[in-house]
Amino acid sequence: MKQNKFKLSTCAVAVSAAMSGIAFPVMAQDATQSEGRVLESIEVTARRTTENLQQVPLAVTQLGAADIEARGLSTILEVQQYSPNTTLQESRATNSTLTAFIRGVGQEDPLWGYESGVGIYIDDVYIARPQGAVLDILNIQRVEVLRGPQGTLYGKNTVGGALKYVTKRMTGEAELDAGVTFGSYGQNDLKLVGQMPVTDNFYVGFGYANLNRDGFGRFLISDLPGQNRENYNKDLQAYRLTAEYTPTDNVFIHFGYDKTEDTSNSKGGYRLLPSLLTNSAPVPDSIYDSYTSLPTKNKVETEGMNLTMEWDVNNSTTLKSITSRRENYSPVNIDFDNTPLRIFDVPAIYEDDWLTQEFQLNYRADNFKVVSGLYYYDSESCGVFDAILERLGQSLGAAGLTREVSGCSNSKSTAVYADGSYQLNDQWSVSGGIRYTKDRKESLVRNGLIFATVYPESGWVPGYVRAPGTGTPVVLDDSKDWSKVTPRIGVEYQASDSTMYYASYSEGFKSGTFNPRAERAEPAANPEDVQSYEIGVKTDLSSTFRLNAAAFMLDHKNRQYISVIPDPNNAAALNQRLGNVGQSDATGAEFEFTWLASDRLSLFGNVGLINAKFNNVFSFDANLNQIDITDNFVITNTPKRTMNVGFTYDMPVSTGDLVATGNYSYRSKYSLTELGNVLEQPGYGILNLGIHWTSVDGKWTAGLHGKNLTEEEFLVGNYAFLGAANASLPNGYAPGLGGDTTLIGYYGAPRTVSLSLGYKF
Repeated sequence: MKQNKFKLSTCAVAVSAAMSGIAFPVMAQDATQSEGRVLESIEVTARRTTENLQQVPLAVTQLGAADIEARGLSTILEVQQYSPNTTLQESRATNSTLTAFIRGVGQEDPLWGYESGVGIYIDDVYIARPQGAVLDILNIQRVEVLRGPQGTLYGKNTVGGALKYVTKRMTGEAELDAGVTFGSYGQNDLKLVGQMPVTDNFYVGFGYANLNRDGFGRFLISDLPGQNRENYNKDLQAYRLTAEYTPTDNVFIHFGYDKTEDTSNSKGGYRLLPSLLTNSAPVPDSIYDSYTSLPTKNKVETEGMNLTMEWDVNNSTTLKSITSRRENYSPVNIDFDNTPLRIFDVPAIYEDDWLTQEFQLNYRADNFKVVSGLYYYDSESCGVFDAILERLGQSLGAAGLTREVSGCSNSKSTAVYADGSYQLNDQWSVSGGIRYTKDRKESLVRNGLIFATVYPESGWVPGYVRAPGTGTPVVLDDSKDWSKVTPRIGVEYQASDSTMYYASYSEGFKSGTFNPRAERAEPAANPEDVQSYEIGVKTDLSSTFRLNAAAFMLDHKNRQYISVIPDPNNAAALNQRLGNVGQSDATGAEFEFTWLASDRLSLFGNVGLINAKFNNVFSFDANLNQIDITDNFVITNTPKRTMNVGFTYDMPVSTGDLVATGNYSYRSKYSLTELGNVLEQPGYGILNLGIHWTSVDGKWTAGLHGKNLTEEEFLVGNYAFLGAANASLPNGYAPGLGGDTTLIGYYGAPRTVSLSLGYKF
């Protein structure tokens, strides 16, 4: 794969240009200012206190409730268009599992035991697993994307960044907001959000969403009659209950409960090559059509509750406690080969629950402020999957063949952290933080071959009864502790009321772990480490033009990867071993701007540039001799260029306010598989247009939004199980695992148009 060189010096020159005061939009300044519209300050809580975005020395993107509504954003996935060097996509065979990457750092494998590289938070509560993390927009105040390692400010240490989902606090008034949306592919959504005061200082609220859509495609052939044939459909219900109590002026208590039930079908992949083993699975006409031998039903259930108590001890000191308990349950059907045959089917069950407790002490003085905390995290993540290779088993003379892997990864993490800033004078300030983390992992893995076709439980397919004693033996039962100190240091220079420069160095680490697919006892992989350097500027070049820019460089060490070690004596052995076998680095730059071009027209945009690559990856041969496989590895889900430009145009009308919106988002080519990548998504752009109306009294709203209007086809995931490339063979490859040439693609949404109506009672 050709690597385009992008030097850090290029980033520095670009950021320096921004720092030197590029002023091309200022030409329109006088005319615009005469109309009286100026940039507003944007509040964020990126540093656990409410601050002006322009005074936060971090790379942060913020989307407020008004922008989210006007642009018609429906899920957290669409936020990636507005944050440079950010990838938020649905993970392969489900609608609710999130793949998140920031600046080339993330976690591709959603199996239990692995930890996220990007932290997901709902009202400061950490979401530990990617299953169920594709959040639908409901009662949201804002979304914040923090790029770079987080830990001295946030509960769970993350190496790539954090995505914060902040819901609205109650106003104390009786309110009910109702909204419906109708759109392409039978979209039929209902959202209700309400609140009411019980007393002058005690309020209760609720939220409900019922989201439905037909499939973008269909399962063309299934050997299980009576199955719902919709592919890429949506069938989701979400519930939320809240209570807020203010017993005194300086004490605030919030309780929240939420539950989501996603019963959308399992997502079938598109066969990019015809099957070698059946004529019933040619390449489909539509990228959203598929075949399967598994049930199409799927389920992701997530449920949680949280309690936040906040006490303003005095004007300078605040104590805060955040307690949460969450769990999810996901029986899923993943057909790797996507044919009517059981070539490579993987039915699985994921079960997780976790408890977090965080205590914060925040202090503010005239020239000094600090955020500090104690954090505790306790989780149990379990699962089972059956890799059904029935055709391979039959070729070996058996009735079938299943490799069953099951087990649990129990994790405990305790940490103490502090992050503060000190104002040296009117212009200079210094900031820094430190975190001490201690992690413990306990892992139990069962793994073995069963010479039959086995599913995780009885009734998985019609008539199937799981026989007693078909489990596999324990191959790994171990535990290990790790501890780490991670610092952050920074310096800030307030050149004027409208311009701030900053530079920072920070570290992050992702916990060590055991191999959840272990075939034998093996040591745990140690934690991953990230060292990040960043310089940036936040400036209002005029009262109508805002530019934020940053250049960064990061080293990502001890990356955890599976090495597949061939066993010449056992062709059925996968021999997957987990170790710290990778090292990578990245350099890049990010630009975000807002321009009030006239009293009615606003322009906005962002550019992300990154060169992320592996420097060192090694594996082992059958004799356990170390071999260099760096050339076979690429950073996934990380385009070298991400760009977005958009507009809003305000048109007052006699019945209220009409706002036209639009944006064009471009992503350059990116890879989808880290090892032996054979499928690459070429660069593409997404065009979205919409119009949003609000009545004079603010009670009625209506929105018409078109997304992906040019009908771009783009990959968001894949499976590749191929042998060696050979042009003389059918499909150009030797058969891979399961005996077929399996190359499967999963795609983002096609063109859709929706009409939304809302009323505030």
